[in-house]
Amino acid sequence: MKSIIILGDGMADEPIKALGGKTPMQYADTPYMDKLAALGVTGQLKTVADGFHPGSEVANMAVLGYDLPKVYEGRGVLEAASIGVTLQPGEMAMRCNLICVEGEILKNHSAGHISTEEADQLIQYLNEKLGSDRIKFYTGVSYRHLLVIKGGDKRLDCTPPHDVPLHPFRPLLIKPEVPEAQETADLLNDLILKSQEILKDHPVNLKRIAAGKDAANSIWPWSPGYRPAMQTMHEMYGIKKGSVISAVDLIRGIGVYAGLEVINVEGATGLYDTNYEGKAYAALEALKTNDFVYLHVEASDEAGHEGDVDLKIKTIEYLDKRAIRIIYEELQKWDEPVAIAVLPDHPTPCSIRTHTNTPIPFLIYKPGQEPDAVTCFDEFSVLNGKYGVLEKDEFIKELL
Repeated sequence: MKSIIILGDGMADEPIKALGGKTPMQYADTPYMDKLAALGVTGQLKTVADGFHPGSEVANMAVLGYDLPKVYEGRGVLEAASIGVTLQPGEMAMRCNLICVEGEILKNHSAGHISTEEADQLIQYLNEKLGSDRIKFYTGVSYRHLLVIKGGDKRLDCTPPHDVPLHPFRPLLIKPEVPEAQETADLLNDLILKSQEILKDHPVNLKRIAAGKDAANSIWPWSPGYRPAMQTMHEMYGIKKGSVISAVDLIRGIGVYAGLEVINVEGATGLYDTNYEGKAYAALEALKTNDFVYLHVEASDEAGHEGDVDLKIKTIEYLDKRAIRIIYEELQKWDEPVAIAVLPDHPTPCSIRTHTNTPIPFLIYKPGQEPDAVTCFDEFSVLNGKYGVLEKDEFIKELL
């Protein structure tokens, strides 16, 4: 049986007083998620292994059944794979955000969701001014970019910028975890402070400020690592051919290491205005020739980071009506059965605007299976699901 995972990044949340004590998933109108829950089997999945930060790289790798303590090397290396950067021995990759700093305050992690076109000009400028034989910046998507350091020591204490909006940035600068990493920490902190000097008056930022937008006036490197030793999904589960569909370099990079074909969809943005329909039809087209498709939609996570409850509800409803509906209804016409799983990777509660490690709800629908008693899909309904709480590779093995 073929399989598709439809993942709404950060979709899970906590009860919100303004919603009458409901979560955005409970409050949203999601007839197709509820239909699949009623027809399928539900439960919770522990996506953040003990001792790990609840990052999207950790959670999405866990959804695919990877043993994090064995293969985790941070998100920088995954994003390197996505944009075609092959890491050599001794090279350390880091996610490098373009952020907005106002005075001493880290205003936001995304420089107001700067466009890729604007960001590319800034990344090229950073290479011109700060790059060297040892230091190289690579353009990613929107605010998400890559920094590669030759001879870097990854034993660093780095703070993800989306965890600390509106906090003073200097106490959050990079710290060595061992004395041997002091030189790398000093180098990176020097790059951060120098980037603030050279970016503040760049024409891209002057134009953004004049238009009332946030400036991309600092870099923020984090999540260091080296090339990981990840098996492909064919090696782990016998999947002959699979695909990944996402606007996010991190997820695409996981797909590269997992041996999945990366499918590009025009208009896929990683925000609420992403091309939901395009992603749905691309997934269906891929399923015609593939055994497995991983369809990732980032929008709910970004809404959670912004603390925008109404927008988060809208993104959940968009995922339901503009992607899940299309996929479910089209698959009903197929002769070959396809298993469908729907889940977030981690919660991103609007109240705290960052990720938590709470187990997430999931559903698995397989045509002809015996459903459990759950008839709607949210964080609390699945507590009555048949699967209980799964962890490690139990979810992916159950789906496949």
